[in-house]
Amino acid sequence: MAKLLIIYHSQTGCTEQMAEAVAEGASWAGAEEVTVKRAFDATADDLIACDVVAFGSPTNFSYMSGAVKDFFDRTLPACRGKVDGKPFAAFASMALEKRSAIDAIERIASSFGLKKVADGPLAKGKPAPEILDECRELGKKLTTG
Repeated sequence: MAKLLIIYHSQTGCTEQMAEAVAEGASWAGAEEVTVKRAFDATADDLIACDVVAFGSPTNFSYMSGAVKDFFDRTLPACRGKVDGKPFAAFASMALEKRSAIDAIERIASSFGLKKVADGPLAKGKPAPEILDECRELGKKLTTG
């Protein structure tokens, strides 16, 4: 079973609910370890040590949150060549129906050498129960491959 790391940022609690649902699904699937960290608290060592990672962000100004971008900026030098091929997925919450935060995360994650393995959910505002179910399914998928 996989060690799943979930890195997220949330100001309103919407993306945090999604991150918790991803973690819940991974736990249900028997993940070896599930670690949920706010982006400002996550480190390069966290990313290097996990088997699979999920990134969650609100959509801010048609982009990922500054906290998630900060994580990528801080950790790229230390992660070069150490996370190549590691599976990842991204999920987001937003006010408008746009995938811009997810798209931005996916572009940067590919610069790290991470490999996208699933499309993550996108919530408009507070995540509806069916979106939280999609998050749980994402956690299961990331954990079981």
